[in-house]
Amino acid sequence: MKICLAGTGAMGATHVKALRKLDDVEIVSVASRTTEGGKAFASEWQIPFHSTNLEECIDRPGVDAVILTTPSEQHAEQTILALGKGKHVQVEIPMSLNLPDAQRMLDATNKSGKVCMVTHTRRFSSPHREIRRRIQEGTFHLHHLVVETYFFRRTNLNMHGQQRSWVDNLLWHHACHSVDIAYWVTGDPNWDVWGQKGPEHPELGIPMDLTVAMKSKKGPLFTMAMSFNNKGPFGGFYLYIGEEETYKVYRDTMTDSEGKD
Repeated sequence: MKICLAGTGAMGATHVKALRKLDDVEIVSVASRTTEGGKAFASEWQIPFHSTNLEECIDRPGVDAVILTTPSEQHAEQTILALGKGKHVQVEIPMSLNLPDAQRMLDATNKSGKVCMVTHTRRFSSPHREIRRRIQEGTFHLHHLVVETYFFRRTNLNMHGQQRSWVDNLLWHHACHSVDIAYWVTGDPNWDVWGQKGPEHPELGIPMDLTVAMKSKKGPLFTMAMSFNNKGPFGGFYLYIGEEETYKVYRDTMTDSEGKD
């Protein structure tokens, strides 16, 4: 499979590293915001073609699929462009910044007959997959999913300490992962939702603290606390409180109420 990659930031590099572990997958083009950035990225990862024009990158010979790791406001139009050219698409979260754009992306996917995948990586984490399996088979009955997501991000730098061309956001990035997990593990898309935000950062222009609460039509509760002001520990921490047991999940580890794996 031949891939066109869009985006040369931290997530672009993350996708390249993952793709290199797969047989018969080749990145044949990369689209970048600047010519200099694209040239450096292509040189580092031995990608034969780079351009600031995404359409040129998609049109390279043999491209089967497009991976979008671009700023969120570009996701909808870029996805629709790639699907319209008959390419499969993997788009980073959030798929869009509003419901009408998300619907346009869904319509374009159905019309194209191609696969459009949103990068909800938590679905591929073994602890969350195990929780989902136990819920589905009826051996674990969830009462409450409690999520804590904490980072210290008062400057606009990415995970590698590099300056971003966009601003990270607790709601559409970190909350997006966790809200999706709540939907996915329970198999229920119908929730009542409310939230609140703290003060906005004077330079970044985003709320630095958020809370989100939801209630499933099936009964389980979801509570999430998020902060970019926390000085440690960092990461996303999941607590699945159920009738039979309480499970703590952090990254790819899961322990029960006694601390056993």
